[in-house]
Amino acid sequence: MTDLSARMQLTRMAMSGHSPGIVLRSLVIGLTAFLTVVDLFATQAILPSLTRHYGVTPAAMGFAVNASTFGMAIASLAVGLFSPRIDRRVGILLSLTLLAIPTSLLAWAPNLVVFTGLRIIQGLCMASAFALTLAYLGEQCSAMDAGGAFAAYITGNVASNLVGRLMSAALVDSLGLAWNFYVFAALNLAGAVLVYFTIVRVEPMQAMAPTTSPLEVASAHWRNPRLRAAYGLGFCILFAFIGTFTFVNFVLVRPPLSLGMMDLGLVYLVFLPSIVTTLLAGRAVARIGTRPTIWAALCVAAIGLPLMLTVHLATVLAGMVLVGVGTFFAQAAATGFVGQAAGQNRGVASGTYLACYFCGGLAGTAVLGRLFDSSGWPACVAGIGAALAIAALLTSALKREF
Repeated sequence: MTDLSARMQLTRMAMSGHSPGIVLRSLVIGLTAFLTVVDLFATQAILPSLTRHYGVTPAAMGFAVNASTFGMAIASLAVGLFSPRIDRRVGILLSLTLLAIPTSLLAWAPNLVVFTGLRIIQGLCMASAFALTLAYLGEQCSAMDAGGAFAAYITGNVASNLVGRLMSAALVDSLGLAWNFYVFAALNLAGAVLVYFTIVRVEPMQAMAPTTSPLEVASAHWRNPRLRAAYGLGFCILFAFIGTFTFVNFVLVRPPLSLGMMDLGLVYLVFLPSIVTTLLAGRAVARIGTRPTIWAALCVAAIGLPLMLTVHLATVLAGMVLVGVGTFFAQAAATGFVGQAAGQNRGVASGTYLACYFCGGLAGTAVLGRLFDSSGWPACVAGIGAALAIAALLTSALKREF
């Protein structure tokens, strides 16, 4: 019992940034991120199966699956505005526990409308936990190791994209659609258990004075050109990511590639390099700066786009690797930048950034889905390229203040 208590205390210290065990801290942060957002993109791996199940078009099913980003945008903004008054530990714990409810109910969704509504509710819960954890890290980590903490969190996000898709494809292939959602509901509850044992209860460090309204703080952040550019950058990053990894699924299962369900899940091993490279984002920013880091990441993603237009599976996979590495690296650098640029009231800034980020995902699904249905995959890829180009322009405004 004594050893168990000691390990719990060590993990709590690691989560708050005071432990010499940086590896343990990064592991805990990454695992928390993994269990928080594992539901977000896992369903993309079974899009063709869901499309057949509900008898709808790829664009309609893609919008329904990614409707979670709408809930995430709303919750991110709400949590960001009121985070100074929210107990971090209780909020994260409650969000992950409640997340298991809509996740399990997806197994019973009778039509696309109900499915879409449950995905929105999932997004509300996921984003609440996600935004509160980012605020917690921003407050509890020193400026020196904040970059590493955020990189670890985004790396957990990357891992959830890979493992979640693999699990979802395997579960549907072997047990059917319903069991897929039951297993992911269990993972949500596992995330709540992890938070219970690792995050200590602390008061928000950047609490606002009672006379300061959350809307006034958010408005002040919007007047900051650096933060405004970062918000737009986040919008474009998820716009491009969603466009790539939602609609490429339909390209992969159609001739001439014609992959099966299990093969489609294995395709998402393309995220493996991103798990390694995203951890290096904090070091890259410290060495060469935020703007060069993001520009380099966006260039990597852009190089991958034409590769995905070929008819050779290996080349398409290489393009997916590059888009994944580039977008996740840029996201990690941008997330860390927001906390530093905000100075005070970082929870509000992080929540606003995440709201813009997830709005970009929903917009990407709607706009690029229409392009995919009407003009095909090349037009969709062109739209992704336009989003990356706009992101590169916005990065110019991320100048350091002296």
